[in-house]
Amino acid sequence: MATRLHSAAIRLLRLVRREDPASGLTGPRLSALSVLVFGGPTSLGGLAAAEQVSAPTMTRIVESLVQAGLATRAAEPGNRRKVRIAATEAGVRLLEEGRERRVRALTERLARLADSERRALDRAVDILERALR
Repeated sequence: MATRLHSAAIRLLRLVRREDPASGLTGPRLSALSVLVFGGPTSLGGLAAAEQVSAPTMTRIVESLVQAGLATRAAEPGNRRKVRIAATEAGVRLLEEGRERRVRALTERLARLADSERRALDRAVDILERALR
């Protein structure tokens, strides 16, 4: 069961990721922005760790997000060497629009199922969410 679930999760992610090019961002930039939007402001090191990339790589990603007006970078009060990165309203909006596109694509797929199958899948999602806590 775990093998099938793993495979299905990967296929599901690939399906909804087809909507991502409409955002105008590369995958790594979109992923980093997602961490900022859904996880809140963080340090460059925290963001690099979350994305499993080096600090120099994350610096380039953050710079592109800042230049695009999707993120801000500010020194932390009391420690000017530490930088806090946060999503801007435009960044939040871009991510929300992307989420809507992904959900719409998934909704279209799920609409093909029988009502009884959608109810069973709804119960399975409840169980999966409990298992992942």
